[in-house]
Amino acid sequence: MRTSPGITMVIDSGLPTGAFTDLITSHGHYIDLVKFGWGTALVTRDLDRKAGVLRDAAIGFYFGGTLFEHHLWTGRLDEYLHLVQRTGATHIEVSNGTIPLDQRGKAEHVRRLSQYLPVLSEVGYKDDDRSARLTPTQWVDAMREDLDAGAFMAVTEARESGRSGIARPDGHLRRDVLDAVIDNVDTARVMFEAPTKTLQVELINALGSDVNLGNVAAADVLGAETLRRGLRGDTLLRVATGSGDTERIPSGLPSGT
Repeated sequence: MRTSPGITMVIDSGLPTGAFTDLITSHGHYIDLVKFGWGTALVTRDLDRKAGVLRDAAIGFYFGGTLFEHHLWTGRLDEYLHLVQRTGATHIEVSNGTIPLDQRGKAEHVRRLSQYLPVLSEVGYKDDDRSARLTPTQWVDAMREDLDAGAFMAVTEARESGRSGIARPDGHLRRDVLDAVIDNVDTARVMFEAPTKTLQVELINALGSDVNLGNVAAADVLGAETLRRGLRGDTLLRVATGSGDTERIPSGLPSGT
């Protein structure tokens, strides 16, 4: 079992039900939440079977924010809430990554929906240019407004590519945004989307093994866990010393080591 308290959220991008069941059976003890990505829930024939697998494993799940946006934009939010209730989803994601919903309006939906279930509220846009124009202050203000409105967690957008939102087009973190979040928001209440090893490494090295990681691919569950534990060279020094002090050399090594 993982020794770190950090949350690992895995995204299901449309795994066949058998493969999904195998994933939860083999690696479910390293998974805290599953997100059925974007609108895949509406075209997944075995959605109820997958939900049952997660219930049996005591793993929470929810639907991607794009599904919320789809129903809101088409005036069918009640249908979305019915789907949440029928499937037994444990959380709701609220976002405005695509539709023209301003931050204040998003926070109002967070306030309303948090009366039903814990809400994860995503900050950032799907469009690369729009996200790039968000200043660190705007990121922080949006996250704090959502948390004040009742969000269980704020989520930093990075998409499945790991090259948008809080990530730069080259796949590395926007350090200006990360530093602003660290200085102004309780990072225990932030989930950082990190679908790539590059982002996972940078976040663990910046925040430690208990950082909350989201959008982890099914094939990367064990890889992300080894990064948390310092079992890969990318994070070994940071996790082993707790400070990233690469000059520290353990004493008492056997001669010849």
